[in-house]
Amino acid sequence: MPRDDGHVKPSYPDDGDVDRNAVPGLRPVPTDDATSVTVDVDGETFVLRPNECDGTDYTWLSGPRPGYGFGVGPTRGLSLDEHRKNIRDYLAMVDPTTGRVEDD
Repeated sequence: MPRDDGHVKPSYPDDGDVDRNAVPGLRPVPTDDATSVTVDVDGETFVLRPNECDGTDYTWLSGPRPGYGFGVGPTRGLSLDEHRKNIRDYLAMVDPTTGRVEDD
């Protein structure tokens, strides 16, 4: 619902538990545990972690934007070399200075 200043008025359902102080943010940088793998590809470091969609989240630890990365799915049964190819394909699309995928 618009407000007079052009911003959207926050609205919450009347029922259910809602954290009204919650704010959007980055997904926490994964820690090394039994479900994550750290991989170095062409001088860049990524943490690979399975996600809820039968895929993999790739977090770029050495990039210019800490905590950023990408996801691919499904990835069940991919070899480490196939994961490295996914990372190389991502790095080929990213501006190495900004860490963003640039539009043509």
